[in-house]
Order: sequence, then structure tokens, then C-alpha cells
Amino acid sequence: MPPLERWLTGPRVAGLPAPNADRTPPVLSFEFFPPRTDVLEQQLWACIRRLETLRPSFVSVTYGAGGSTQARTHDTVARLVKETDLTPAAHLTCVDASRGEVDDVARRYWDCGVKHIVALRGDPTVKGGRFESHPDGYASAAELVAGLKRVADFEITVAAYPEMHPEATSPQADLDNLKRKLDAGANRAITQLFFDVETYLRFLDQCLAVGITAPVVPGIMPVSNFGPAKRFAESCGARVPDWLESMFAGTEGDLETRRMIGVAIAAEQVRLLQANGVDEFHFYTLNRPDLTYAIAHILGVRPVQAEPPLVMPAG
Repeated sequence: MPPLERWLTGPRVAGLPAPNADRTPPVLSFEFFPPRTDVLEQQLWACIRRLETLRPSFVSVTYGAGGSTQARTHDTVARLVKETDLTPAAHLTCVDASRGEVDDVARRYWDCGVKHIVALRGDPTVKGGRFESHPDGYASAAELVAGLKRVADFEITVAAYPEMHPEATSPQADLDNLKRKLDAGANRAITQLFFDVETYLRFLDQCLAVGITAPVVPGIMPVSNFGPAKRFAESCGARVPDWLESMFAGTEGDLETRRMIGVAIAAEQVRLLQANGVDEFHFYTLNRPDLTYAIAHILGVRPVQAEPPLVMPAG
């Protein structure tokens, strides 16, 4: 049965599964962003080392507007290939680049061992502006997916928007665009963050109604600092429910309480999704591992320690 149909079989349930339920741990993937300073690079690699013990299916590295972090993204994924057992996925966008330039970047990824691309149209270079394709560039993420498939047999992930992309003309137009990306050769979609589980479940129903059967993986962002999270969510069209703001009210100077609230909220979210048959999650880590690690533990994912090197006896 196709993954999306499997998720949608059986009745929807509102309760949480029992903590000791005998269930297979879900598949996890993580998103990182490339560092801008040496200090932030140390923070990133501490995060990677902490989370790599959870054996994610892949880890993605973001790509700034207009390719502003192209070199840093490439350096990070190349180092992931060389120094870890992780499978890296590099973000790649269409913004301010010709098709030839984008294809050259893709070839460099393939040549250094990166076989998985997160293909995105990309945000406008000017904040608040509208996307305009390069005269010789890919005009959409669907075109980018098709172009990448011509370069090499990449595994490709694309973005989905349970509450509609901010620039989409209608929910139906947004769904049609997602289907074009998958039909062009993408293997899966990962959703933008959302906070209400029912929002995601309704979106899966809508996907199935237009013939989408590829995996549509929920994107989860654990929140510990409500103000920036609210601004980010609103910028990408994700609704911030009143109950979420109420949960963080009065915690502005109390980091530890905010962190505990963030874990509790995300843990309930993912366990409700589990109860509805979801068995794969993508975490936006913000290069901070602790909340994601704790939620993974609640989901039943345990670290796998590297085996010590084999030491041959002397003589």
C-alpha cells in the first residue's frame, strides 16, 4: 500500500497511545543550517554529533535566499559525507541562477557523494518581494526537480504546505503544484511547520483526493522561544493557535520553563500523529539538539553507539 494511503487507513483517534505500547520506532530526519561563524560551526557540529547517534534516515542542510549560503552548505554536506555515517541532503533553489549554474551545483554535489537534494523554488532575494525567475533559470520547483533528474538520479525531497504557501492563489492551486513536483520525479514531500495535528491530517486527505500517494512527512519544529517562532511561522503562512501563545505567556525570562513547555507541546503533537498512523517525522532542529533528542526518546528512538575499533592482539 502506498505510504500516504497507509497513513490514512483506519479511524482517526484523539487519544495518545500508551507510553509502553509495543510499536516500531518511527523514521526520523533532521534539518540543520550552515554556520556563519566559527562559534556557530562548533554549535552545529555539537548538534550533529548528538543527533547522529539516533541514526536518522537523512539530514538536510539549508540554502540561503539567492544562494547566499551556497559555499557553506556545500562545505557542510561535504564534511558530513567525509566525517560521518549520515546521509546528507543539500537544499537547492532556483533563485538568481541560470539553469546551467544550478545544474553545475548539482553535479558538484553528486561528485562529492551527495545523492539527495531538497529541491525548493526558494524565497525572493528581497524580503517581502515576489519571486521572479532568472531569465535563463528554472521557473518553479517542479522544473527544478525535472532538471535535477536530468543531471543525475538524485533522491529528491520537496516542500508541502498544509496551510497553503503564502503566494499560492488557492489551496487547490497549491495542491496542484505539489503534485507537479512529485510527478516530475520527487520521492517525498516534507511539510512546513504546523501546530495543530488536525491541520496535517486534513491535508493528507486533500493530498489523497488529488492523487498524491508519495510520503508527505510532517515537519516538526520544537519551540522554546515563542516570539521568534511566531514571527517565523507567520512569515511562511503557518497559523499560530491561541493556545500555543497562552502556554508560553509569562515565560519570557525563564528559559528552562520554556524548554520544558516546548518539549511537552511537541511530544504531544508527535504522539498524536503516531496514534493516527504516522511513522516518519522531520525535525527542524535550529542547530540545537536537546529538544529534538528528548522528543525522539519519547517516540521510542534510542541512540546507537558506534562500535569500538577492533584491536588485534600483539604478536
